[in-house]
Amino acid sequence: MAPGMPITTTRRYGPIPAGRNPLVHGFTSRSAKRLLSAFRDPHGSPVTAKVKEPMNDLFSIEGKTALVTGGSRGIGLMIARGFVKAGAKVYISSRKADVCDEVAVELSTVGTCISLPANLSEHDECKRVADEIIEREGKLEILVNNAGANWGAPLAEFPDAAWDRVLDLNVKGVFHLTRYLVPALAAAGKPGDPARVINIGSIDGLHAPDLETYSYSASKAAVHHLTKVLAKRLARENIAVNAIAPGPFESQMMATTLDAFRDQIIESAPLRRIGHPDDMAGTAIYLSSRAGSYLTGVVLPVDGGIATTL
Repeated sequence: MAPGMPITTTRRYGPIPAGRNPLVHGFTSRSAKRLLSAFRDPHGSPVTAKVKEPMNDLFSIEGKTALVTGGSRGIGLMIARGFVKAGAKVYISSRKADVCDEVAVELSTVGTCISLPANLSEHDECKRVADEIIEREGKLEILVNNAGANWGAPLAEFPDAAWDRVLDLNVKGVFHLTRYLVPALAAAGKPGDPARVINIGSIDGLHAPDLETYSYSASKAAVHHLTKVLAKRLARENIAVNAIAPGPFESQMMATTLDAFRDQIIESAPLRRIGHPDDMAGTAIYLSSRAGSYLTGVVLPVDGGIATTL
């Protein structure tokens, strides 16, 4: 056979051109069955037709309900906007009620977004938000724990308050909100399609940062490990728990750093750029969709290679 010629298989029913499926190209079901029965695999067993699942919903989150904390700005807003555009019903939470309300109104022009303001560094507020989600929805397919705080100061001057403020929100807030939402997540999860918890860590929790953000980097390392612990515990309830470890993105938290060191940061990244909103939204959608249903306990760096190629 000459190179490049289409392969055909011949039996007494005639040749079948490569790429044509007798079930969809004009054969009757009876003749298709007779035709297929004439073919055997290398072991002599009959070849049977397999119907492939469509791929167009592999990354779909349409119709799912999500809660994105810290969803009014920065990485949380990138994820919330991506979820809304992808057809999810999205609750966003942030400490400043007016900003949270304003962003929810903006996102509602392209989908469904509901404001749920809260200070998630407080235990009672975590419980209140979880109770409100359960009362309104009954179940929750996606929880994104993104709300976070940072603090930078020289080692000799680093205050105790910096540890309290950062750990209360970045670690304790993640733990409390997740545990109070377990009933709603478990109600949504099922074998083969678990509910999803996505914790937002940082590459500063994967390597030692250059900046003196002691409580922040320690808190993000804690989030990464907490992700693995919760993944092991909650898998039995059909809840998958993963983390995203972002590198540099345009956000209010990164603004001062990018203003001072943008060129150096870009130069240090193998992919030579700052992260785009679609990079973050796409990663969160992947982890929340059918495509990510077999992942749990994963810490996924999204950083242009900064932490992954050291």
